[in-house]
Amino acid sequence: MEKADSSRRGSKNQPNPLPILSILAKDINDLAKKEKEVFSPILKRWHPLAAGVAVATLHACYGNELKQFTSGVMGLTPDVVQVLKAADKLEKDLVQIAVEDSVDSDDGGKAIIREMPPYEAESKVANLAKEWIKTMADRLKEWIDRNLQHEVWNPRENKESIASSAVELLRMADETLDAFFQLPIPMHSALLPDLMIGLNRSLQQYISKSKSGCGTRKTYVPTLPALTRCSTSSKLWIKKEKSQNSQKRKSQIGTVGSDDSFGLPQLCVRMNTLYHLRTELESLEKRIVTYLRNAESYNEAIASGVENKFELSIAACQEGVQQLCEATAYKVVFHDLSNVLWDNLYIGDVASSRIEPFQKGLDTNLDIISSIVHDRVRNHVITAVMKASFDGFLLVLLAGGPSRAFTLEDCQIIEDDFVALKDLYVCNGDGLPDELVDKASTQLRSILPLFRTETDGLVERYRRLTIESYGPSAKSKLPLPPTSGNWSPTEPNTILRVLCYRNDKAASKFLNKAYRATLYIYFSVSKHINICTKFPGVLLEFLSLAAARWEFDIMMKRIEAAVSRAMC
Repeated sequence: MEKADSSRRGSKNQPNPLPILSILAKDINDLAKKEKEVFSPILKRWHPLAAGVAVATLHACYGNELKQFTSGVMGLTPDVVQVLKAADKLEKDLVQIAVEDSVDSDDGGKAIIREMPPYEAESKVANLAKEWIKTMADRLKEWIDRNLQHEVWNPRENKESIASSAVELLRMADETLDAFFQLPIPMHSALLPDLMIGLNRSLQQYISKSKSGCGTRKTYVPTLPALTRCSTSSKLWIKKEKSQNSQKRKSQIGTVGSDDSFGLPQLCVRMNTLYHLRTELESLEKRIVTYLRNAESYNEAIASGVENKFELSIAACQEGVQQLCEATAYKVVFHDLSNVLWDNLYIGDVASSRIEPFQKGLDTNLDIISSIVHDRVRNHVITAVMKASFDGFLLVLLAGGPSRAFTLEDCQIIEDDFVALKDLYVCNGDGLPDELVDKASTQLRSILPLFRTETDGLVERYRRLTIESYGPSAKSKLPLPPTSGNWSPTEPNTILRVLCYRNDKAASKFLNKAYRATLYIYFSVSKHINICTKFPGVLLEFLSLAAARWEFDIMMKRIEAAVSRAMC
């Protein structure tokens, strides 16, 4: 030990000196071998385990030095790793000498081995490496939290129209992986899963925040208005109810989309960003395989499974792009273009409020999308906009509120407008494939013939389908079918809505006879709706009267009385 200490002091003057405890471990190893070869054979005359006792003593001496060293270690450095690797090698060599020396003993050398408490150098390296991984993951998480708050999603930020934060995130992830594989540790393969968990969590955090606040389909589609019937003396519905519906729709969407960071160009950048992340993560997986093959502890089984290491993050990117596509589409149709769709199309006179303003608005927004969104994502977004516009068109026809009513003669205008809307996406063969457009418009095409069908035919079909759904009891008293929103020419509620929006005497006569109280009550007491919802007692009386089908005049008097009591 004295001689080893002098060699340690001499090493300080050498270029790139080894850590002192690494030199000490080598010197003790040489001393132990000399002890075994020279002295132990002679000392065995007086002690059967002479070599074992010697290496146990040397093991304890070095252990004291190592304990002092590791108590001051603050992180994983090359010197620390080198010392621990040297300690691990020394310990294995000393234990081997003790085992070989104890072959002929009664306990097989167990007593000597118990006197050599393990250094646990490998576990110390692993723990330090795990701490390093945790530190790097925490830094990445903090960076994401800090930088995404200031991300503006500007399409002019770079030529690829992706967020600068994503470029920086990928650079940091790549540098983290590079630094990990440069760590002088013998267990890269074993610790790689821990690193991947940390990276995946950070990536998924970024993906989640990138789409947070962008809304969903439900965010933008307006609530369906109550099923009502237009006045027999006018083509128009109550104007007051129109304003109520408009206010209801605006309050429903709230502030979603009002922030500049959620405008159409910014949503396109968000989609580009998640798509870019997905493609780059796939490339990064291939680089990890190369890193592993060059690592000290290369494991073919682990390397072959790396291709799925970013599976969760890649799936989150794909799901995020799909969600953003749909949210963007329904925002464009039901929010950005609500003034030309929900508030204009077929309001009042059908012939003077047609599809063209909505079509022009869509065309403008599709140009913005095409100029920003990546080629591989563009068709997905346009397809989503197409589906949303078909949904919007159908919602206007079947649930457009009290300002819309259609005659049998309007069916040709509606069909022509539908063809014009379809042509916008086909674009003379330069747009979406015909089969894709046809598939997306299947539901709408199946319902349009209802607007061409004579009222008597609709009434007969409605009766038949209702009886099929509710049984023979529906023959004497037709129940009011619930609204499912799954429009179909074979669904009673869909046909009933076409009848409710049909502006002719035959439809009025049937509806008045079948649903006198139920359909007219909302029309007649619309000014009391807020009161009814605030006071459960009024609402219950409202519903019970409608269900009992009281005569209209009596019903109104009862409702007025209930409202007066509630107001008092």
